[in-house]
Amino acid sequence: MTDTLTPVLTDNWGADRSWTLQAYEDQGGYAALTKALAMPQDDVIEAVKASNLRGRGGAGFPTGMKWGFIPQDNPNPKYLVVNADESEPGTCKDIPLMMASPHTLVEGVIISSYAIRANTAFIYVRGEVLHVIRRLQRAVQEAYLAGHLGKDIHGSGYDLDLIVHAGAGAYICGEETALLDSLEGRRGQPRLRPPFPAVAGLYASPTVINNVESIASVPSIIDRGAEWFASMGTEKSKGYGIFSLSGHVTNPGQFEAPLGITLRELIDLAGGMREGHELKFWTPGGSSTPLLTAEHLDVPLDFEGISEVGSMLGTRALQIFDETTCVVRAVLRWTEFYKHESCGKCTPCREGTWWLAQTLANLEQGRGAASDLDLLDDVCDNILGRSFCALADGAVSPITSSIKYFREEFLAHLEHGGCPFDRNASAIFGRVEATA
Repeated sequence: MTDTLTPVLTDNWGADRSWTLQAYEDQGGYAALTKALAMPQDDVIEAVKASNLRGRGGAGFPTGMKWGFIPQDNPNPKYLVVNADESEPGTCKDIPLMMASPHTLVEGVIISSYAIRANTAFIYVRGEVLHVIRRLQRAVQEAYLAGHLGKDIHGSGYDLDLIVHAGAGAYICGEETALLDSLEGRRGQPRLRPPFPAVAGLYASPTVINNVESIASVPSIIDRGAEWFASMGTEKSKGYGIFSLSGHVTNPGQFEAPLGITLRELIDLAGGMREGHELKFWTPGGSSTPLLTAEHLDVPLDFEGISEVGSMLGTRALQIFDETTCVVRAVLRWTEFYKHESCGKCTPCREGTWWLAQTLANLEQGRGAASDLDLLDDVCDNILGRSFCALADGAVSPITSSIKYFREEFLAHLEHGGCPFDRNASAIFGRVEATA
């Protein structure tokens, strides 16, 4: 079963002091940078296009194609911005990557910036993770001292400055245009598009914005070749990815595997469900993706496979819940998060998430009526696709999907005058604490 794993980004995580420059170079680090600097910049872009690397931040847009959108005839500076504002509930892949091997990301930033002809790059990190910020800053310092950053990198004539920027802790800044506003010193709120960031992004200049894992995958593509990368995965979803398993499995953690692996295989790798319990529902890409059930255990975890069953691969944050979990309570907690994190710029999200949380709270406490389920569906329908950004779309996804698969559980709350799981709370939560 372990043969299904493909450790590339995670290959050096177990090395002694893996986060240092010395440890990274001992395992071949920065060799890909040397190779890239000897290539024409357009050839680097073509290599990433040929690999069919798709964005690892959730949307799955082809990375090389995004780079190709940069208008090189624009006289303004070009910028690369790495979105390291990982804050989706359940998502935990970029932060351990930056902690264990920050130089993988730094090397990816340099190669990517070279390809799009950017001389300044930024890594925008969530402000609460101070330990990650410090580790990245030290890695960047080491790269400058070694000549991997700064003026005339490796004697190539190419210059690059890399800045690690700490955000102020707002979930909305994970949205790329809100991130740009925050980076410019303004309140983080989504921008209307067009213009798109590739044309008028940071400081109204051409800008590429990519997720940490997307950029960190670039060195291996340049080093081993586009064909090697494309040989993994499925027909339209190439390569490998870090799958984060959390929740009610025996050994939660990070599992790097080709796209197209199934949840059944990943749960086996994680030692199975916790003893004596069975899968009830799960999220394929964090709490903003429609939840799925045990009937979807063998669905390929790629962009197309998950889409075909009505969900999204997203950030591959697989939250696993067994039969002791109240789906109404879980969805309510997520909805309260989105209500709190709404930037308030647009009415559907600002008002809609508030009403969703209120209605769900009433249902969870056994108040309201069965007609509230139709009300929830109606409010969700009026939010979906009508907001500035995808935050509101993500907020409605777990609600509509939970009603679809667990309508009877919602109704059971009304019949019992509260959460039926509370009648057995001591036994249920006692088992949870015992395995924590």
